[in-house]
Amino acid sequence: MPTLAVTNFNIVCSVLGGFITLFGLVSYLFKEKFYLSEALISLLAGVTFSPHATNFVRPLEYTGSQANLNAVTLYFCRLVLGVQLVLAGVQLPSRYLQKEWKPLALLLGPVMTLMWLASSLIIWGMVPNLSFLYALAIGACVTPTDPVLSNSIVKGKFADKNVPKGLQKIIVAESGANDGLGYPFLFFALFLIKYTQHGGEDGGVKTAIELWFGETWAYTIILSVIYGAAVGWIAKELLHYAEEKKFVDRESFLVFAITLALFIVGTCGMIGSDDVLACFIAGNAFTWDDWFRLETLDDSLQPTIDMLLNLAIFMWFGAICPWSLFLHNNVIPIYRLIFLGLLILIFRRLPVVFAFHKFIHQIEDVRQAVFVGFFGPIGVSAVFYLYISLDFLETIEVDGVQREDAKYLSEVMVVVIWFLAICSIVVHGLSIPLGKLGFFLPRTLSRAFSTQATEDESSFPIGERIRSTSIGVLRERRTRGTRSRQTSVGGNSVSTSTRPLYRIGGTIIHESNNHTRTNTELNTGANTGNATPIAPASPALGPAERTIRFPDDAENLGSSGTERHVS
Repeated sequence: MPTLAVTNFNIVCSVLGGFITLFGLVSYLFKEKFYLSEALISLLAGVTFSPHATNFVRPLEYTGSQANLNAVTLYFCRLVLGVQLVLAGVQLPSRYLQKEWKPLALLLGPVMTLMWLASSLIIWGMVPNLSFLYALAIGACVTPTDPVLSNSIVKGKFADKNVPKGLQKIIVAESGANDGLGYPFLFFALFLIKYTQHGGEDGGVKTAIELWFGETWAYTIILSVIYGAAVGWIAKELLHYAEEKKFVDRESFLVFAITLALFIVGTCGMIGSDDVLACFIAGNAFTWDDWFRLETLDDSLQPTIDMLLNLAIFMWFGAICPWSLFLHNNVIPIYRLIFLGLLILIFRRLPVVFAFHKFIHQIEDVRQAVFVGFFGPIGVSAVFYLYISLDFLETIEVDGVQREDAKYLSEVMVVVIWFLAICSIVVHGLSIPLGKLGFFLPRTLSRAFSTQATEDESSFPIGERIRSTSIGVLRERRTRGTRSRQTSVGGNSVSTSTRPLYRIGGTIIHESNNHTRTNTELNTGANTGNATPIAPASPALGPAERTIRFPDDAENLGSSGTERHVS
């Protein structure tokens, strides 16, 4: 007898697939008309299906324990960041890190350091019973700007209309590089906590600094840079050779960067190096000559994988986020937590970028400096460093039991970092639509529901071909069955239909036969005074002539002059 199999696997597949399917139906409207980020929408969906609401998705039940749930989340973050950062490195122009090393060094050096100190000072001042050293560890987790959330301001119609290309590229490069460079800031504090606080372990400050230079800088950072550059360059040369010899097909060629990311995440994870930084460096080395980037410029596989990962991980975040801890915890009251979120969003990055913007040539004026300073989102990278920290703090033990200060720091980090990540996802996800709504409400609504294009939207590829060609195509479709023309027959004006003629059974009477028959009948009709003309039939549009126009194909259509026909 068939029975219902309401298993966890079936529920997760149906919920995830159903959400992505429904979101896909309105994705252009939400992202390019209302400027809502897919991260925010996915987060809300995750909350809706989580145990906090409908209880369809139950992460803790799937993993069996909180420790397993933490491990799964960490691995998921590593996977998403690895793929995203390889793609971020690939999309940068040829030799970008070499050409723009000065502004990047400024952003990754003084700017990032001051962001770390500013975040730590705010956390130190707002969280009760927390020393500054412990605040440095928390501040290090929220210092890197998230490459996943940064896509909302460097991709799409808003970015192409309002953000210069040079500024987009420097944001991508910074968000990609500073993700991996969060390790030195984090482990500087963690090593000092382990070896100097509450009696500490043997060695004191000297051991902590030696480990910081030797393990963090030499093994984790420098080794990952060398490894990523070597793997990226070797992969580029191998793909060049395979393509020249015609060994690789198109599908494998397109997916090469994504599989490269998986390889680096796995191998760096095995040797314990910085897989996040290695992925970004490998992406840059892989497209150092710009060949792969230009070859895949018009293909949508990489953005598609990017979108699927974004939707999945933020939906997971919404389901596993400790929402109840924001209200009920023993470390910080909710009013302090809200005030902390506001202070971090305002003072963590904005004053620093504003102070240094004159030394970054991509930032041309004050408005751009405010924009870059405000949009420094906290997201997947912060959650990644959170679980890296929790793993390390579990190793700080006294008599086989986790040390009390390490345990307290773990509790504080879970509450504060999760809350700051949620604040950033919500605030940065709503900033653009709220700004548009406040200043251009009538125009925004008319664009959202209008069926005709009123402006050039070459900024967002999905909307282009449909805007440049759909009006004529739709008009042709509407009139194809009813359109007629006036023909003079025997001095009389006769309406002749342009619809094709069909025999009984559905076959088309071709134009040559139609034309002969029509001329004969026209002459006969003219002599008898009863004109019953039949117009020459235009070739019917069969399946081979059907044109599928997606909104993002207009730019390609304009440049190539051809349309894509799907049989």
